[in-house]
Amino acid sequence: MPWNDNANPGPWGSPPDGDDDGRKDAPKRRPPGGGGPRGPGGPDLNAGLEQLRRRFGGLFGGGGGVRPGAFAALAGAAFVLWAVSGFYVVQPNEEAVVTTFGAYSRDALPGLRYHLPAPIERAEKVAVTTLNRIDVGGTGTPEGDIPQESLMLTSDENIIDLNFSVTWRVAQAGRYLFSTRDPEGSVKAVAESAMREVIGRTPLDPILTNGRGKVQLQTAELMQKTLDRWGAGISIVEVQIRSVNPPPEVVAAFRDVQSAEQDRDSAVNEANAYRNRVVQEAKGDAAKIVQSAQGYREQAVRTATGDAARFTSIYNEYRRAPGATKDRLYIETMQRVLAKSNKVIVDSKGASAPIILPPDVFRARSAAPVADTPPPAAPSGNEARPAR
Repeated sequence: MPWNDNANPGPWGSPPDGDDDGRKDAPKRRPPGGGGPRGPGGPDLNAGLEQLRRRFGGLFGGGGGVRPGAFAALAGAAFVLWAVSGFYVVQPNEEAVVTTFGAYSRDALPGLRYHLPAPIERAEKVAVTTLNRIDVGGTGTPEGDIPQESLMLTSDENIIDLNFSVTWRVAQAGRYLFSTRDPEGSVKAVAESAMREVIGRTPLDPILTNGRGKVQLQTAELMQKTLDRWGAGISIVEVQIRSVNPPPEVVAAFRDVQSAEQDRDSAVNEANAYRNRVVQEAKGDAAKIVQSAQGYREQAVRTATGDAARFTSIYNEYRRAPGATKDRLYIETMQRVLAKSNKVIVDSKGASAPIILPPDVFRARSAAPVADTPPPAAPSGNEARPAR
């Protein structure tokens, strides 16, 4: 070896021939701890190896055999290291699944846990509180759209370009690992299938206006039922529709249709407002007429009742005194009639010539009320009292 070759001193130089005094016959000194002579350049590696050999020689026999105690110590140390390797820590947001020879054994909650060391048991950690998101239909931009996923057919046979996102998390770690080979791909496939089914039985107008919430809820429920039937161990948190638009090829025609629908709705609203106003006015007039008729009826009934009572009273008086009653009725009637007409009294005693009356004597007075009975004819001569 190079460090044993005296002809080639190596990087540490050649050892001295004598002691410190320069005597060549002086015995060579060894450094503390044994080993060969130290050169001026550093320690001798051969001496270090010799020292290690002597230390391990206590465990191994001098003839190269292994002592039983040394083998047991090495085996015990290896076993301890192997047994300690079964300790593991499950974080608060995780859940561990322990398998025995590759088969599902149990679930492990957060904390310091232990399983039999490999290859007997293994533990695989799964984040159960982390929310995962999958986009279906692309990113919502023309550059990132995937027509194979976003184009869908509504119940009224209209094509729409719909992009949505699904938020999900792991509900059962064991089923999540062993029920499906590709959990994320399964969630995406179920999401697209469920959305197509819901859109296929929903008209276009609710999807574009105020029916998105119902579509999202129905899609989430359908996805959860499908994944539960598969035993995927996945919980759907939310389905959110990002954008709903008609295909780019029919955007202009779709806008024309929307404008026509808005005009139609405006005309319908105006007609409804006019109908409500006319109906309310008609109801008010009808109520007014009914109330007037009810008032007139009440008045007529009360008047007829009073007239009947008055007639009964007069009839009773007539039965007791017929003559006096006739005279009183006659006088009251003449008073009522003559009170509303012009009266002219002509005294013919001592008259020798005809009396000429002015033409407006019997003209009706403007302030006089209309008479209940026609006025009597004007007398041609002396006023005569009608016979009783």
